Amino acid sequence: MVRVLGDRDESERIVSYFRDSALSWDILLEALPDGTAVLDEHGTMRYVNGVLAELTGYSREDLVGRNVQMLVPARHRDTEHVARREHAQDPNTRLIWSDMDLSVLCRDGSELSVDFALSPLAIEGRAWVVAAIRDNRAQRDAETAQAEVELRFRVAFEDNMAPMMFTDLDDRTIAVNDAFCQMVGYARDELMGKDSKIFTYPEDVGITEETLRRVNSGEADQVRYVKRYLHKDGRVLVVEVLRSPARDASGKNLYFVFSERDITEERALSAQLSHQALHDSLTGLANRALFEDRLAQAHAAVVRHGGLAAVLMLDLDDFKGVNDSYGHIVGDQLLVGIARRFEQVTRSTDSLCRFGGDEFLYLAQGLTSPEDAILVASRLLGALAEPFFIAGASIEQRASVGVMVWDASSTETSQLIQDADVALYEAKRRGKGHHAVFTSSMRAKEENRFATIQELRHSFQSGDLEMHYQPIVELSTSDVVGFEALMRWHHPKHGLVPPDIFIELAEQSDLILELGAFAMHESVTAASSWEPQGPRAISPYVTVNVSAHQFHDPNLVAMIEREIDQAGLAPDRLILEVTETVALQDIAETLVVMEQLNRLGIGVALDDFGTGYSSLSYLAALNPRIIKVDQSFVRPQHDLARSNTLLEAIVTLGNKLDMVVLAEGIETAAQLKRLNNLHCDLGQGFLWSPAVPNVEALTMLEEASDT
Repeated sequence: MVRVLGDRDESERIVSYFRDSALSWDILLEALPDGTAVLDEHGTMRYVNGVLAELTGYSREDLVGRNVQMLVPARHRDTEHVARREHAQDPNTRLIWSDMDLSVLCRDGSELSVDFALSPLAIEGRAWVVAAIRDNRAQRDAETAQAEVELRFRVAFEDNMAPMMFTDLDDRTIAVNDAFCQMVGYARDELMGKDSKIFTYPEDVGITEETLRRVNSGEADQVRYVKRYLHKDGRVLVVEVLRSPARDASGKNLYFVFSERDITEERALSAQLSHQALHDSLTGLANRALFEDRLAQAHAAVVRHGGLAAVLMLDLDDFKGVNDSYGHIVGDQLLVGIARRFEQVTRSTDSLCRFGGDEFLYLAQGLTSPEDAILVASRLLGALAEPFFIAGASIEQRASVGVMVWDASSTETSQLIQDADVALYEAKRRGKGHHAVFTSSMRAKEENRFATIQELRHSFQSGDLEMHYQPIVELSTSDVVGFEALMRWHHPKHGLVPPDIFIELAEQSDLILELGAFAMHESVTAASSWEPQGPRAISPYVTVNVSAHQFHDPNLVAMIEREIDQAGLAPDRLILEVTETVALQDIAETLVVMEQLNRLGIGVALDDFGTGYSSLSYLAALNPRIIKVDQSFVRPQHDLARSNTLLEAIVTLGNKLDMVVLAEGIETAAQLKRLNNLHCDLGQGFLWSPAVPNVEALTMLEEASDT
């Protein structure tokens, strides 16, 4: 920019002053603080002062007599030339450039940022000029620094992706950035001069005022808090706010800076993750972690205020059959349906939880008596009274319930769940669809049961289990045609433990599969050592009892095939004994297993025949090789006439269906005579022998072959 700094009269006055002064003009030029050169009308430097030489790095000799354009960068040469030409046209005008990007070339090739001025100098009628340059690096650096500050402010505030706001000490808006406007939906001019109530959720008005009070009073310096905003379109936002005061040198608050973050989606995701962490993904019910937390709170309330509460554990009866028959998808849908029904009878004060698998937990609070807990159990069981209709199938589902009622004397919440589980075991022992209330005797019984299972596991590993064999005889000839393999446990302290005690316990754990595999291996190996005996040279077979877990184990058939191959035993010399209860637990799966066994040539004996609830309806479908008449029909305790009639009917039925009938528990000659009269095929019992070790079984066979 060109500015007029003087006129002709002023120039004449200054020139006259120096002309009359004793000071020479070169002394005056050397005293100037700026780099100065006297230029003739062609731009040739006729004189330069020491400051100019120092600024440019040249000596005076390098500069004097050279055109000034040697000091002018190429991009400025036209400007310099035009300026001197305009000055020649009006030599009385003084020109200064102080707000332009001007520089001079130094000897080392660098450029020096300068302000530039031309002043007229008339010498002997010729229009010379005095050219002056001033090093303005400090000013330029200050301007650059200021520009950088302004740029940083724009980046930090105006262009910041984070919503920001400045307010005065009374919470009135004095500046907002675009991100803040976008977050709340208001334009900048709608916010300026307004306080935060315009976009604050009504119930959260007061939060900002409280933080303002704390900062102004000196209670806090920087405060962070969460509040809800109301977007202009009505949406509710959850926002994290950081308020910081800006202070002067004395520490006085000038204004406030707000940096904010919309955490609406974050809070929603956090709530979702929290819900997932504390709820069952399938049914949406509380999971075990949440239930235990609520149980701890309920326990604390009972300790403080008294009263009763209860934990109920529910286990679905035969739920595995649903998965096996209809598939896991239907099973999952059934679990969801059961959860919804349980929710319908859940009181508002209570909590329902899916404990895992097909087990549920229920926390009942505010009870006045144990009978209240029984009513809760009845309501839960009653919720399953109607069948479920899923995927075109009608499914009836029952459950068993263990109830633990407790008061302030109960100390550990984890024990409450364990005691409910103990009561559940008792309920299942009573039959399907029952409930049982925990008593201390149940705990003692459960502890004894657990200890026995542990001892059994140790004894199995220590070799304290062995197989004994009870002979099976042909009643008409008394020939031994086979042996039933029976497991015996020689307890190191208690002696011989009856199998009806430890087998039932083993079935409640995975140990039953190990015991079953052991029994199969030992029995098949023993049978392979039995030589044919008797006049007809019969090769005795062995019958091995198979538990419910083992019979429905998918590896059963492969395991049996492997054992008989290794022992070299003919398949028809092995018969598996299964009870009616086991066979009818899942009739479809049972028929598949029996078909696989039949293809191998392995027979099946239906044990405890006559004691099941639907034997006759499935007998033809199962078509076992042997039906074993329960000993309760052989030696009845009551109503002899009725028992004889039932025994006759069973034997007759077996004969007509071309099935071998085997009577258990024969102890007297009279019982044997009665069975022979009924044309019963086989029998076993103490009349001949109890179960004995294989060594004695071999002796028995040898003695029979000698007769």
